[in-house]
Formats: sequence, structure tokens, C-alpha cells
Amino acid sequence: MNTELPPARWFRRFGRPPRVLGLDVARGLAILGMAGAHIGETEAFAWADPATWTDLVHGRSSILFAVLAGVSIVLMTGRSSLPERERLPGIRLNLLGRGAMIFVIGLALEMLNTPIAVILTLYGLLYVAVIPFLRWRPWQLLVAAGTLAVAGPALLALVTAVAMQPFGAGIGFVLYGSYPITVWMAFVFAGMALGRLRVDSIRTAWWALATGLVLAVTGYGLGAIVPSRAVAEAEPARGWEDYPRALAEADPLGAALSAFLAVEPHSGGTAEILGSGGFALAMIALCLLLSRPLRWAVLPLGALGSMPLSAYSLHVTTVALLGGPGGFFQSNAFWAATAVGLLLIATLWSMFAGRGPLERLVGWAAQAMAAPRAGPAHRVEA
Repeated sequence: MNTELPPARWFRRFGRPPRVLGLDVARGLAILGMAGAHIGETEAFAWADPATWTDLVHGRSSILFAVLAGVSIVLMTGRSSLPERERLPGIRLNLLGRGAMIFVIGLALEMLNTPIAVILTLYGLLYVAVIPFLRWRPWQLLVAAGTLAVAGPALLALVTAVAMQPFGAGIGFVLYGSYPITVWMAFVFAGMALGRLRVDSIRTAWWALATGLVLAVTGYGLGAIVPSRAVAEAEPARGWEDYPRALAEADPLGAALSAFLAVEPHSGGTAEILGSGGFALAMIALCLLLSRPLRWAVLPLGALGSMPLSAYSLHVTTVALLGGPGGFFQSNAFWAATAVGLLLIATLWSMFAGRGPLERLVGWAAQAMAAPRAGPAHRVEA
């Protein structure tokens, strides 16, 4: 008879293979970073002033979250091996159900009317958008990520200028705003490539750290050496007769160059994608490397990262309850309280209840969607 108490069993078993503790730790840091970006009081970053380093949470935390989404998708669909073709129908339905439920959760959080740019609606969409690429090899995913990173922002800016700033519900959601899918798919592809390269391997972690540092230096160096310039907004054209004047004011080539050099958080520029994407990759690598020797110390972060949807949703809900509809406030004290509260709640929940509540809900939706096509032997790992 097993008389081991749940806390002792949890400390001994949590984060052990096949789970990768380092990834959970990185997700936990991403959650705390996004909370800081939402409610923290930060100053403009300066290397020489450590008091400003909290500014690093802006933009980079959500990018870290997106890269980890790509890794998670791979872990659910075969890890380092490509999914077998006969399993693809069930896997696609699983991802469709998972993405739909995450999208619905995101909509519910947006209905709370906080000033937070909720990432979960895009997050759910990404689970669906990757379906055609599930059998792509790492080099194909890296080429796609690189192409989107280098050419995507400039091409989007060029087309936008030539088309005179088009807008609609569809393109407004997937192309503009804080999370344009053309940018965020680059991060997801990079994460998928990392997952296919045996993300639990020490050798892979060291390569990821080196690659991330090179990308970060390249991106931030590009943005610092050749600062992007602001492009003046042109008055919209009114018919073909007015189009040449409006096109000249829009300066499509200048807009494309500015998009390539943009490095500010959520600018969606090539410099930001390379710099912040490299930062995220280096952070994941450090978490993978340090989580082994520091396992006991990072377990609370790992618990938080094992239930990111629940933790993120709880954070947004507390902001709504304290700030009221449409209310906005910033407080480092509340950020610290949020961090401590989330770490404590996640640890206790993981210890006594296991998976987070919203993770259970998303897993149920995924399995319910895939059940008609995936028998018991072909269920996708949650």
C-alpha cells in the first residue's frame, strides 16, 4: 500500500520525463513576464541601468509564449519523429478542437473589457494554422521561419501602402494589431523546429543558446545601428485620379524599409523578430540547461508553466475585478503579488489536483473533436 503523501509524491515525480521541466519553467517565466507587461511600471531599457531591465518583459514575453506554442505542438504530434500519415486525420481534428476552445477562452477574456491585448485568440488560431505543416522537417520549418522574419514585415508594409491602408474584420485580426499572424507564425515555426530537434537534449539546448544569442545581437544591433524612421500617414485616395498623389505620400519603399528596421516591442519588424525571437530562444535554452541542476528551486515555476491557460486567464480576471470595466492601472506591488499568488496557486493545484482546470477543458475539447477519427491507439498526447 502506497502511504506517500501527495506533496512528497509531487516533489519526486513532477517534471520528470516524458515531461520536459525546462519548457514548463520557460512558460512560467512567459506568464509572469506578460503579467508584468500588462500591469508593471517600467522605464525605457538601458543596459547600464539595472533598474530598467524590467522593461524586457514588453513584447519579449509574448514572443517567448509563441515560440513555446510551436514546441508544444510538436510534443503533441510526435516529438522528434514526424507523425505517421495514418494518424494525421486524428491529429488535425485534435488541434482544431484545441485551437477552437482556446479561441473561445480568449474571446471570454476580451469580454471582460480590460486594456490587455489578449493573446489567446491568436494562440487558438495558431493551432489551426499549423495543420498543413505538421510533417515538415526541421530545415523546412526553419526556412519558413526565416522567410517570414526577413521578408514578411517589409512585404506586408509594401502591400499595405500600395493598397492605401486597407482594413476589414479579417485582415484587421490576422495582419494588423499587436499579434499579426505573418509575424507570429515565424515564432511558431521556429518553436516547431526546436521541438523536432530533440528539445530535451543537452546538445540541442547549447545549440539553441548559441543561435539565440547570435539572432538577438543581429536583430537588436540592426535596430540600434540603423534606427527605423517613422513613415507619415498619407491621406487616403479618393478614386483613381487621386491615387498617384496618395501613393507618393504613402512612400511604399520607405514603409518597407521602416518595417525591416523596426525593433520596438510589438512593431512586427524584422529587427524585432530576429532580436526578440533570439532572446526567446536563448531563454528557453537557459531554462532547459538550468532546470536539471536547479530542479528543486524551479519546481514552482514549472508548476505555473504546466497550466499557462489557467494562470493567464486568472491574471486577466483579477485585473478586470480590481480595475473594473475598461479600467487601467499599473503597480509593481500588484505585479509582485500576482507573481507570488500565481506561483503558490499553481503549485498547490498541481500538487493536489494535477492538470490545470482550463487545460483539462481544452484537452477534453481536443479529444472530443478527434474521437470519431482517432481510436484509443491513436489519441494525441495532451
